[in-house]
Amino acid sequence: MTTNNAAYQSNQTTNTANQHPEQRARDNIDRLLEQSGWIVQDMKAFNPTAGLGIAIREYPTSDGVADYLLFVDREPVAIIEAKEENYGQKISTVEEQSERYATSELKHIDEADIAFLYESTGVITRFTNRNDPQPRSREVFSFHRPQTLLKWYNEGNATLRQKLQTIPPLNPNHIDANELGLRECQEVAITNMEQSFADARPRALIQMATGAGKTFTAISIMYRLLKYTGKRRILFLVDTVNLGEQAEQEMSVFTPIDDNRKFNELYNVQIIKNSHVPDGLQVYICTIQRMYSLLKDEQFKGEAFDNIPDDPEDLEAWEGYQKQPLPVSYQANLPPEFFDFIFIDECHRSIYNLWRQVLDYFDAFLVGLTATPDNRTFGFFNQNVVSEYTHEQAVADGVNVGNEVYLIETEISKQGGKLEAKELIEHREKLTRRKRWQQQDQDEAYTAKQLDNDVVNPSQIRTIIRTFKDSLPMIFPNRENVPKTLIFAKNDSHADDIIHIVREEFGKGNEFCKKITYKAQDDQLDADGNIIEHGEAPKTLLSNFRNSYNPRIAVTVDMIATGTDVRPLECLLFMRDVKSRNYFEQMKGRGTRTLDKEGLQKVTPDATTAKTHYVIVDAIGVTKSLKTASTQLDTKKTVSFVALGKDVVFGGKYDTDSISSLASRLSRINTILEPAQQQAIAKITGGIDLQTIVKNLFQAIDADGVHQDACQLEGIDIDGTPSEKSLKKAQKQRVKEATKPLSMELINTLDDIRKVSEQKIDPTIDKVIDKGFAKDQESVANERIASFKELIESYKDEITALQIFYNQPQRRQALSFAMIKDLLESIKAERPNLAIHQIWQAYALLDEVKDSPTDELTALVSLIRRVVGIDDKITLFAHVVRNNFQRWIFAHNARSKQAFTPAQVEWLQMIRDHVMTSFAITEADFELTPFNQFGGLGEAYDVLSDGQDFYALLDEINLELVA
Repeated sequence: MTTNNAAYQSNQTTNTANQHPEQRARDNIDRLLEQSGWIVQDMKAFNPTAGLGIAIREYPTSDGVADYLLFVDREPVAIIEAKEENYGQKISTVEEQSERYATSELKHIDEADIAFLYESTGVITRFTNRNDPQPRSREVFSFHRPQTLLKWYNEGNATLRQKLQTIPPLNPNHIDANELGLRECQEVAITNMEQSFADARPRALIQMATGAGKTFTAISIMYRLLKYTGKRRILFLVDTVNLGEQAEQEMSVFTPIDDNRKFNELYNVQIIKNSHVPDGLQVYICTIQRMYSLLKDEQFKGEAFDNIPDDPEDLEAWEGYQKQPLPVSYQANLPPEFFDFIFIDECHRSIYNLWRQVLDYFDAFLVGLTATPDNRTFGFFNQNVVSEYTHEQAVADGVNVGNEVYLIETEISKQGGKLEAKELIEHREKLTRRKRWQQQDQDEAYTAKQLDNDVVNPSQIRTIIRTFKDSLPMIFPNRENVPKTLIFAKNDSHADDIIHIVREEFGKGNEFCKKITYKAQDDQLDADGNIIEHGEAPKTLLSNFRNSYNPRIAVTVDMIATGTDVRPLECLLFMRDVKSRNYFEQMKGRGTRTLDKEGLQKVTPDATTAKTHYVIVDAIGVTKSLKTASTQLDTKKTVSFVALGKDVVFGGKYDTDSISSLASRLSRINTILEPAQQQAIAKITGGIDLQTIVKNLFQAIDADGVHQDACQLEGIDIDGTPSEKSLKKAQKQRVKEATKPLSMELINTLDDIRKVSEQKIDPTIDKVIDKGFAKDQESVANERIASFKELIESYKDEITALQIFYNQPQRRQALSFAMIKDLLESIKAERPNLAIHQIWQAYALLDEVKDSPTDELTALVSLIRRVVGIDDKITLFAHVVRNNFQRWIFAHNARSKQAFTPAQVEWLQMIRDHVMTSFAITEADFELTPFNQFGGLGEAYDVLSDGQDFYALLDEINLELVA
C-alpha cells in the first residue's frame, strides 16, 4: 500500500527538496491531515472551535513531546508519531513510542483516553486502534477523518473487530447443512470466514468450484456481518457489468433462514453506475474499473480518463489505458474508511496491476472469491484460504457435472497447409471484410498457428462443423435437438466465419446460431446505410441462450469465461487453443452447471434425463496441449540483478530463463526511471531506450521466431523439425543482436537506481524447508549461547527452578508450571531483548538439530537441560518426556510383580501428555481437561491405586519423566 503523495512529490520545489528529511515528512503529514478534514494548528494558536477535528503539532506530555495530538469535538483521541521517509523500513519500531505518549500525562489535560495511534513518514502511515481486542497496527492510505474517529471513540471497546469475535456460531447444534439452506462446502466457507474475521485477518480467499455457489456464500456472509456487527458498508467488486447484475439479482432473491424477508428488503443494495456514490446503502456493487475512475488523481481526470469502460473487452480501445498504473488519490467523498468489507468476485483477474490500487486505497477487510486461483492469488490473500472446494469435489457431491472429451482432428488443423503458386487467391480485410483477388507469386506454406489469423481456410472450419454435426447422434444418442453448444473462437473474424458456416451446415436461420460478446452488437446496415438487422444486447442474447429454445449454438471469443450461468449448456466446442491452465478451467466451467430434468427440457425438449454431464469437443488439441499457470517471466529470482546482467553481457547466457528474467527486471526498473535517469541511460546505450531493449530481448527468445531461424539455418521447410543444436544456435544469434546495447556500465547504473528506488515484492508462495542460523553465523550463535549461559548461571542460586535443575535432581518431582513461568519472567525482566527462540536456534545450529519448539516455556526447559548438561544436545521437551516415559514403563513392568494394566496405561499416557506442557502432575490437575472427562481424580485414584501407591506413583512420574 502506498500513501497518496505521488502528484505532490512530483511538484516539490527545490527549496522543499533541500529541507531536513523530518521537516519534509511533517509537511507531507500536514497535507495528508488537511485533505482528510483536519485543521492543523500550532499549540500556541490552538482554537478548539475552529472545526470538529484539530491536529496540534508538538504537544507536550510527561514522557516527551508528541509530534501531533488529534482532538475531536475537543476530546484528545489520537497520537501521531512522525518520522522521516527512510524510516519506512522500520516504522513498526516506532509503535512503542506512540503507545508511551498515549499512556502518559498530557499537559493542561487532567484525564485523556487516547484510543488511536498513528506512525507516519508522510509516505506510509500505520494505524492502531487500542480499543480492539488484540490491537494490531495496519497500513492505511491516509489518516481517518475526524467524523470517523469520533464515531469509533464513542463506540469505545465495541469496535468492529470486537464485534467480529462475538458473531454467534453458524451451526451450534451441528445439524445437517441442508437444514440451514446451505451446501456443506458453503457452511465450511462461512464458518472459516467468520473465524478469519474473528482473528482480524485482513485478507481471506474463498476458493470454490464453478457452480458451487460462491456468490450465495458471499451474500450469506454479508447478511451475518450486517446482522451481528451493526450498520456497515460492504463493497462487492466485479470486473464486468454482467457479474454485477448477476450479484444484484442473487441478492434480490436471497432469503436468510432466520428471516422471511429478502436480502434487498433488509438492506439497501445498489449498483454504482456513475460518479455518484450514495451514502445510505449497506451493499454497493461496482466494477473495479468504475471504482478506479472515482479514485484517480486529479491530474489524470478528464474525458479520456473518466470514461473507463466497465468491461475488460473494451479496455484496450480506451484512450486512457496505460500499461503502467496511474495513481489514485485521496477522495473526500470516498475516504479510505468508507467501506468496512470488500468482496472481490473473480479475484484471480482483478487484484493486479492497474486495479490493485483500488484495494490498497481502502481500509477494509478483503475477501476474494474465485474458482481458479493461481500462486499470485494465494500470495495476495496472505495464503489465508478459508475454503478449498475443487471441481472434483463438486462433481463428487453432485454440485457439478463431469465431462467427456470428443476429439475432431483434421489435417490442416494439425499440419497447416500451402497456397499454390499462380493460383488466384482471395485477400480479405479483417475489419471491413473488403475483398480483392491477387495471383500467388510462389508456393507459400502456412502453419496451424497461422490459421484464422494470417490465413483463413473455410474448408477447415466447415470440416470441423460438419463432423461435429454428423457426430452428434453418437455424442448425444436419442436426441433430435442440437444440444445447447458454446463454440470458442480465436478472434472476431474467426467467430464470424464460424457463425455463417454453422448456419449453412445445419440448414438453419439466423436465430439458430448467434455471437455473444460483452458489448452490444452493432446494427447490420445495407450499402445505403439502412438498418437491415438490429444489433442485440448481450443481456438479451444471454437470456435467450439460457432460457429459450434458440439460439442452439453460441459463438464467443472471450465472453462467458467466468461468471455467466448457462445451466442448459451441454457442449463446449473448442476451435481455439488455450495455454493458461486457469483460463481453460474457467472456460470448461461454463458446462459444469447442474440442471434438473424439467429445467433441461424447457430448452431442450427431447432430453430424457436431468443434465448428467457435458461434452468437450476438441477440434484444436486444447485438451492435449501443455497448460501453464500465469506466466512467470522472472524464473531466476535467486540470481542477483548484477550477476544476471554479467551472465548476459559477457555472452555466457542466452537461454530463455536468463533472458526472460533479465528482461523482466529491466522492465520493472524502466517503470521507476525519472526523465533525467532516462537521458543518462540513453547516453550509455547510444540512444536506445530501455523499453526497446526489453522488447527486443523478449522477441529474441520468441519460440516461433527461433524455430523459423533454425529451419533457415538447416535449409528445411518451416514446418520441419530442426535439431536442438540449430535451435540453440538460432537463439544465441538472436540474443547477441538484442543484447548489443547492454554493457556493465548500464547494468551497474541501473542497479544503483534499483537499490535507491525500489524493493521487490515477490508474490511467489513460500514454504519452510529449514529453520535456524546459516552455517557462516556460528560465531553469532556462540555469542548468544555464552550470554544465555552466563545469565542462567547468575540465577542458579536464586530461582527455585534452577536450584532443582542444578543441585537437587532428587527434587525434580517438585518442578511446576509456575516455577518455569517465574523463571521466564525473571529472564525477560533482566534481559528484555533476549528471545528464547533465538537461543534455541543458536543451539540448534551447533547441535545440528532441525526441530523447533511450539512455545517459550517448553523451549526454556529444554535450554536449561542443555546448559546444565542433562542433555548433550538441544532436544524438544516433548521428546524427552516421551522417551523417558517409554523407558520408565518398561523398567517398572520389569521390576514390578504386576505390570500396568491397559486401563492404567491409558491414564498414564494422559498424564504423560500433561507433563509435556505443564512439566509436572499434581492432584489438582485431575480436575482439568482431559482428566475430568474420564472421571477426574476419583477415577484416576481408583484405576492407578490397583497394586500401586497412588501418591508415590505421581512423585515417581514427576521425577522420571523430566529426569
